[in-house]
Amino acid sequence: MRYYIAGEEQIDTGKITDIYFVRTKKIVEAKGLKDVMVRMEVHTGSLPKGYGWAVFAGLEEALKLLSNRDINVYAVPEGTLITPNFPVMIVEGRYYDVCELETALLGILRHYTSVATAAARIKRLAMNKTVLYFGLRGAHPAIAPMLDRAAYIGGVDAVSGAFNPEYTGLTPVGTMPHALMLVFGDNVKAWRAFDEIVEEGVPRILLIDTFNDERVEAVQAIKELGRRVWGLRLDTPKSRRGDMRLLIEEIRWTLHLMGRDDVRIVVSGGVSERTVRELRDIVDAFGVGTSITYPRPVDMSMDIVEKLINGEWVPYTKRGKLPGARKVYKCGVLDYEITHWAEEPRRCSEELTKQWLANGRLVRELPSLKEIHDYVIKQLQSVPEPEPA
Repeated sequence: MRYYIAGEEQIDTGKITDIYFVRTKKIVEAKGLKDVMVRMEVHTGSLPKGYGWAVFAGLEEALKLLSNRDINVYAVPEGTLITPNFPVMIVEGRYYDVCELETALLGILRHYTSVATAAARIKRLAMNKTVLYFGLRGAHPAIAPMLDRAAYIGGVDAVSGAFNPEYTGLTPVGTMPHALMLVFGDNVKAWRAFDEIVEEGVPRILLIDTFNDERVEAVQAIKELGRRVWGLRLDTPKSRRGDMRLLIEEIRWTLHLMGRDDVRIVVSGGVSERTVRELRDIVDAFGVGTSITYPRPVDMSMDIVEKLINGEWVPYTKRGKLPGARKVYKCGVLDYEITHWAEEPRRCSEELTKQWLANGRLVRELPSLKEIHDYVIKQLQSVPEPEPA
């Protein structure tokens, strides 16, 4: 038995690739074309239907992949809101050195961007309400750190992976599963044990839909733990929900009569963009899983757009693609000017396309994960909420 996952060394050495790139590299070498210099552009295609923007993510891992080779890399900052046919990266060097890395590079950028975009759409709808990412059980554990990082880049307020202090520096969140109550066979015993054992810094958010009616368990929780109750979580399966809004309103009214308007309501279990739209005015926090873990894909392509011929960069690409490397300048959020590499902008002044690798070495300090997250949140505050897609 084994885990069918790739290790870092296999990824770094280009072994995780499509066979046609292996064959292409072999042909290039055999025919004496190893020194052909190209500029390759990574750009978005069309976005999913109804999407006005996406969140560019995965840059740090892409740079890791391309580092330690004689390659120059230019890209827009990670976390930038991007649009269709948007050039996010230029990779400059010998095609021979880039060839077998295309599969992994596009895989990193497309998957990261798709997850971050799904998270950002949820966060834009929730905005001042808390969004927690609880989606790790929906994916292979090998990519759990990547999923939490991508979701946080997209704007979620917290993630649940216990490994995060080591990988991302984030403090994981989450309190209890239904299994805790089922093991005890009693709600109150399980809640009390949680309160007794778990460190004080963890908010006492009690799950209230294991055995009885949610309102009954809400009252029970307040009576048993009193002021120590920070919040109540409803994870009611879809088949039992009925009208979720009426259920929450019933619980809120009951809490009001008990003098506990301060208790937060957290909703999880099948939360989607639609759920957030319908409940954001009466819910304090959303636990979101599948909607982020399985996002609608953001398409990206990587194409040769220029060749170095007699010492000059010449626009050169296949039909259906724009020849010539492009740069991005920013006037405002989602207001960009895209020029040819050698042209000066006419309208916008902030150059977004910056060099990150020079001959495979990092030449610019990478932003922290928190800085990328905050960059995304700031942009989300300036765009309309997404339309139903």
